[in-house]
Amino acid sequence: MTQLRRVLAIQPGQPASDGAGVRLNRVIGGAGIERFDPFLMLDEFSTDNADDYIAGFPPHPHRGFETITYMLEGRMRHEDHLGNVGLLQGGDVQWMTAARGIIHSEMPEQEQGAMRGFQLWLNLPGREKMADPQYRDIPNAQIPRLHTEQGVEVVVIAGSFAEGQQRQAGAVQRPDTEPQVLDLRLPAGSVVRPELPAGHRALLYVYQGKAQVQDSHEAHAGRLVRLDDQGELLISSADGAGVLLIAGKPLNEPIVQYGPFVMNSREEIEQALRDFRDGTFG
Repeated sequence: MTQLRRVLAIQPGQPASDGAGVRLNRVIGGAGIERFDPFLMLDEFSTDNADDYIAGFPPHPHRGFETITYMLEGRMRHEDHLGNVGLLQGGDVQWMTAARGIIHSEMPEQEQGAMRGFQLWLNLPGREKMADPQYRDIPNAQIPRLHTEQGVEVVVIAGSFAEGQQRQAGAVQRPDTEPQVLDLRLPAGSVVRPELPAGHRALLYVYQGKAQVQDSHEAHAGRLVRLDDQGELLISSADGAGVLLIAGKPLNEPIVQYGPFVMNSREEIEQALRDFRDGTFG
C-alpha cells in the first residue's frame, strides 16, 4: 500500500514589507526557520498597484546563502557591486549565490501594471559560505517544461521532475542541498504525483486557486503546506491551481541569521558586519 507523506501543517503567509517599502506575503521567514532547512525564506510579491512595488530594493548586502527569484509578471532589473546587470521578465529566473558577499539592487522597470513573483532563500553549507559569489540569469525560454498525461504543466526550475515514465531535468542543479523547485499548473480535475527523494524536506505553496494535498487536505491560495520527509506526494485540484513545489536536502547545521547574513555562528555574523562596515565585503 502506498504511503503518503504526512501533512505537518498548513499555514498562511504574513503581510510584510522589505526593501524601500515593497509589500510582500512572507511565507517562510523569522522564528523557527530550522523546520524548513535548507530553506530560509520565501516571499511572494503579487500586486497591480505600483505603490506596492515602485520603490524596489535599493542596494543591500547578502552573505552565506543563495537567492532564487522567479518572475511570473513584471520587469525587475538587477545590478551588483561585481558588475553584473540583468533584467528579469515574466517567466525568467535569477539564481544568485551570495556566498562570501554580494551587494545588489533589485528595482522595478515599470511604473504601472502587475508585478508578481517569488524570492526563495536557500542555505549554503558552512564550507561554502565564504566561497566566490556567482550570478546567473535564466530566460524563460531556457527553462524546461512539460505537460503530464493529466495536462499538468510543469516548469522545472531546479532539480528534476519525475512521475511514472516522465523525466525532466531542470535548468539548475545544485550540490549539497539538491533543491527541487517546480511550478505546477494544474487544470481543473487533474492530479500530479511528483517523485521526491526520501529524507528531503518538502513544501508546497499554493499561489493560485485551490489544491487538495494527500487526498484529505485542502489548501487555498496564499497557504504553505509543510510535509513529512518520507512517503509519496499527491496533489490534485477540482477547479485548477498554481502550486510552487520546493524540496531539498536538509543541511542539519546551526543557522544564525542577522538580516541579510546567514552563517553558522555569532562570530561569523559579527565578522560579516565588520566587513560590510569596513568596505571589505565580498
